[in-house]
Amino acid sequence: MDNRQNQANINWYPGHMNKTKRELMEVLPIIDLVYELVDSRIPFSSRNSDFDNIIKNKPRIIVMTKKDLCDIAVTEKWIKYYEERGAKVVLVNLKDGNDYKKVIKISEDIIATINERQRAKGLKEKEIKALVLGIPNVGKSTFINKMAGKKVANVGNMPGITKNLSWLKTNMNMLLLDTPGLLWPKISKQKVAFNLACMSAIKMEILPIDEVAIYILKMLEKYYPALLNKRYGVSVVNDDDIAETYDIIGKKIGALISGGEVDYDRVSNYILNDMRSEKICGITFDRVDEDD
Repeated sequence: MDNRQNQANINWYPGHMNKTKRELMEVLPIIDLVYELVDSRIPFSSRNSDFDNIIKNKPRIIVMTKKDLCDIAVTEKWIKYYEERGAKVVLVNLKDGNDYKKVIKISEDIIATINERQRAKGLKEKEIKALVLGIPNVGKSTFINKMAGKKVANVGNMPGITKNLSWLKTNMNMLLLDTPGLLWPKISKQKVAFNLACMSAIKMEILPIDEVAIYILKMLEKYYPALLNKRYGVSVVNDDDIAETYDIIGKKIGALISGGEVDYDRVSNYILNDMRSEKICGITFDRVDEDD
């Protein structure tokens, strides 16, 4: 079994992403507020650095989603990191019926400032136009549905659900501009690419499944050894002979073929499905002291 991880740059930039980026640049002058959604399990890897060039000085709220899946103590270090650099950040569990209201409160403060400027100019209050940005699979559609108070956007856990720009009404005096998930043209950092892959932000065809599964095991060994042992019966991920590790896991989960041999493909898919089905939780793979 080959445990070498791909060192090459990852190119992943479907045509609709390039089109969306052009359209965003055109619509930006009328945008009043930006919601940038980030996966709280990978608070660095799931931020598209291109957004800074698109948004520029527009008021922005970084909404860290999937609070229920992250390691809150580690993620809070990232919140502090971004706040120290002037960002407004809120950590939310969008499955919680009321958690999104923290976003509403921060939004209302920003909107009040905008409308104060309107009144100072003798103008009436604005219908706020807000832009929702994020890479694939960070919960944009779920967030929009919460903000609107009804189902107005498709919700899915696969990259690429939303394909076009569309304005959506909310219960507030606000229109939301929904956008497809946007990645950057070339992912040059290996750790970022693997973080995106294991959190389903890029399609599984982009990186070999076994390499992504091995990466997950290694990250659990490094940061969450108790979880690794409890879930897979493994204490050490053997770099020199990864098949040994897979044999232990395969026998534990019953991923066997004729003759009692372990089906390595089934083991890899099992590990990835654990991530997709949220059976592995309480994890944050980005670390401030390593990724700053």
